[in-house]
Amino acid sequence: MGDIISTHLDESKREMITARTAEVMGEVGRLYKQQYSVALFNSVRFEIEGSGAPQPQLLHRKVPLEDKSIFSGLLFQFLEENKKWRNRFFFVPDSYVITYYETRLAYERGIQPKGTISCAGYKVLTAMEQYTELINSSLPGLKVKAGSSPFLKCATQFPIILWHPYARHYYFCVMTEKEQQKWYAVFQDCVRHANNGLSEECKVQTPAFTDAVRLYRQAKDQYGTWDMMCGDATQILANLVMEDLQPELRGLIGPRLKGKSTERQRNWMLISDAVYSMVQNQANAQYTAVLQLCEAERPPLEASIRTDMDQIITSKEHVANKIRALVLPRAEQLLKLSVQPYVSSILDALMEPTSRGFAEVRDVFFRELVDMSKNVLNDGSREKLGEHMEKASMLAFHPVKMQSCYEKMEELKLEGLQQRFDVSSPSVFMQRAQILMREQMDNAMYTFEQLLHQSLESQGGEELCKSIQRCQERVLKKYDYDSSTVRKKFFREALLQIIIPYMLKQLSPTCKPDFAHFQELIFEDFSKYILLENIFEEVVLQSVMKDIMQAVKEAAVQRRHNLYRDSIVLTNSDPNLHLLAEGSSIDWGAEFAAEEEAAGHGSEHGRRRRGKQVVSMIQLEGTGLPNESCMEVPGVEGIPEEQEMGPQSGGGVPSEDTEHPKSPDCLHEIRDLISPKVEVQVSLLSADVPHLANGNLLQEATDGAVPPTKSPVQKVAKTEPLVKEVVQEVAQSIPPAESVAQEHEATVPPSQEQEQQQQEKEREREESAEVLVDSPAELSQPAPADSSSSHHHHDDSGFQSPATVEVEEQAQTVSKAPQGAGDTIVDPANVEVTLEPKEVETGAEDSGKGSPPECEPVQPTTI
Repeated sequence: MGDIISTHLDESKREMITARTAEVMGEVGRLYKQQYSVALFNSVRFEIEGSGAPQPQLLHRKVPLEDKSIFSGLLFQFLEENKKWRNRFFFVPDSYVITYYETRLAYERGIQPKGTISCAGYKVLTAMEQYTELINSSLPGLKVKAGSSPFLKCATQFPIILWHPYARHYYFCVMTEKEQQKWYAVFQDCVRHANNGLSEECKVQTPAFTDAVRLYRQAKDQYGTWDMMCGDATQILANLVMEDLQPELRGLIGPRLKGKSTERQRNWMLISDAVYSMVQNQANAQYTAVLQLCEAERPPLEASIRTDMDQIITSKEHVANKIRALVLPRAEQLLKLSVQPYVSSILDALMEPTSRGFAEVRDVFFRELVDMSKNVLNDGSREKLGEHMEKASMLAFHPVKMQSCYEKMEELKLEGLQQRFDVSSPSVFMQRAQILMREQMDNAMYTFEQLLHQSLESQGGEELCKSIQRCQERVLKKYDYDSSTVRKKFFREALLQIIIPYMLKQLSPTCKPDFAHFQELIFEDFSKYILLENIFEEVVLQSVMKDIMQAVKEAAVQRRHNLYRDSIVLTNSDPNLHLLAEGSSIDWGAEFAAEEEAAGHGSEHGRRRRGKQVVSMIQLEGTGLPNESCMEVPGVEGIPEEQEMGPQSGGGVPSEDTEHPKSPDCLHEIRDLISPKVEVQVSLLSADVPHLANGNLLQEATDGAVPPTKSPVQKVAKTEPLVKEVVQEVAQSIPPAESVAQEHEATVPPSQEQEQQQQEKEREREESAEVLVDSPAELSQPAPADSSSSHHHHDDSGFQSPATVEVEEQAQTVSKAPQGAGDTIVDPANVEVTLEPKEVETGAEDSGKGSPPECEPVQPTTI
């Protein structure tokens, strides 16, 4: 890979790249210095005059993702270095910059990541067909044929690809379609956040930078929206350089690439990524130098503005009137003929998906609180409330739960209007609306948190569900008003972004040549703050603003898409509410956690654990995910060491400690508790050769195998008197079955279904006993002698082994015999007797004669 880059990017081409970057940055830097003074003047003027914008009803969270992470898990990643797939651990922090590690353990131990991914400008793809279509356009004339080998062989059939026009591409795979959808939502959220643009909190730097880039592109006759206006300032500047540099390099390097079509495309992507990195480094250095220079000049500029504010405003209005007289007639004619007929259609195309998306945000918020109310109703403890609120507080930043809201906006179509108004793609408006949805969801949830917390402090923990419902209703009313205000503002801004570039492009060739003599009207001391280009754009904006406001107002009056009329202004409707926003965010987990949890967090391991994760786990209910590709990041103490894994990691037999405990309410235990069984092992002194209960002859240690007896039923008949005596002795020491059932009635009450099953079981035993006596030849082969151990398993299938049937028959026969005085009647179903006589084989077995047996006493088993 290094040889390819060094071969095609020789010294001459590197010098060309440096020269082109310096040329673009020099022009952008000049425009930035001019716009910096104008932006500083506008900021100071706004600070003094203020604005008449309606006050929002919902509270705004200052630091939404404090001590939080978004998502983490394992993914298969394709490595360009060795052309292999590797399973790696990916972590998405609150900055939405994806980091990936060799293993999960490497992340837990704080090892440096293998790399990071800034998703600005990327597209998330889930099909190789989509990716092939995009890479075919990277090198004109190089298209993969239908029968040729694929560009990339995926490890699974569920790929996820990050595509960028200039930077490196990333290839991932997951095991299931469900995982693919979840990771797609996570990556889309990262792209959406990175493409949101520069921070609006920088009142001077951000507008100065955006105006400088816009004026630079307009100088090249590019007035429309720009998809690559995304990322931080360095990335935007690099995209601006690559917009012209990449086609030039493609013409120089493309014909020199060798190999198959796929190999040439892969090499070109590597070269493009190397050039993009070089441009970024150079652009960052030059932009930083310009920014430091402007910041150093800011104090004297701001002092001059505050001193001469009135004179600057008067001079600017004088020049604006002159330009307005020149531009306004032409602008009104253009507006009437080419813009007004399309305003309503543009607005309709924007309003439909946007309103559905905000309605879905409201529904998701409502469902989340309803589910929480149900859970609190089942378990009204404060600990459970804290757990639910800890999860619900980050609902806006949960990419999976918010995906249904974002999908509504993806239905936006501007077909027929894009070419006319030079709109490259509707993605700019999609992502902006999705960001506003997330902000409104977070504002609603944060307001609900503050109201609920205040209610719990004043009223205590009684009637939690009613408190949740009251707070929910208040927040929903505020959300309806704020969402209407936000949507109307979004519609106005979107219309301006579509219409203003078109009008500027049409009016600039005829109006700008007449601006030369207007420069003489500006005082030299105020020339830094009054620029003719900016005044021209303000005049054009004012000419079209009236029609845009009227169109949005009519949509609100007609009650379309649940928009409030402008006359409905809820100013200070809840003045005490905004006092709650001044406090810090509520830590529900720490404030309402149980004592044992609080003790666990105070340990050394608890302090070392990662911040709480918004998406704790993504998996299907009742199933686990293969390769843990979507599992939560546990703490350090939750990761077993290699030596602790043992043979189980290699598929060995788990130890006794790892056996799954039986359910305490399983059917076998319930039946045994209702009707306990007793197993007794006795010694038999038979007049004949001793036999086991299953019909086998007892073996001596020195003897060989002994064949079974001819008739097991005859042996049972011979030992029946002895069994009777043994059972009577055992029955005297066993409490009746009714008393045993009463002792366990508190813990396992027998149901009607269980009693019916027990009756059916007894009838099956009686039928088995009758079959045994009537047709002994139908008995199966006897079980081994060790099967009658103390760990006797009760078969619930209705089929009993021959040994068990014989024992049950003996118990039933004894219970039916006449009872003497003082005998205790015992339920036959509650007694199981295992006979283990010690027999000695003789040669006279066939004639029925043998020596007296010698039996070893066997200790009875205590139940």
